[in-house]
Amino acid sequence: MNSRAAYGRMAAPHRAEALTGQRWDLFPYLMVVLVLLTLVSLFHVWSRVKVVDLTLQVSEGRRLTKEAQQENSQLRLEVASLKAPARIEALAKGQLGMALPSDRQVVVVR
Repeated sequence: MNSRAAYGRMAAPHRAEALTGQRWDLFPYLMVVLVLLTLVSLFHVWSRVKVVDLTLQVSEGRRLTKEAQQENSQLRLEVASLKAPARIEALAKGQLGMALPSDRQVVVVR
């Protein structure tokens, strides 16, 4: 029995050295995996930030488009009111002193 105990004591330190050596052999691979995991995580975060930024830009573009459409609509209404024949006639009579022509002033060209 004494020989078994001595054999067990000698074998245990030898196994620990073998496991420690195997662990150190895996260390470079684990570092590569950690670096790749870190890079993938950074890319994921960057892409999410980029998506949020682009979404904000799109919504800002839509807001500007809507404002431009409203301004265009207002300008079209203003052009229509400025081109109204009644307004032009009132300006011609009031500011320029013009009047509608009489029958004698109208010449018909054939």
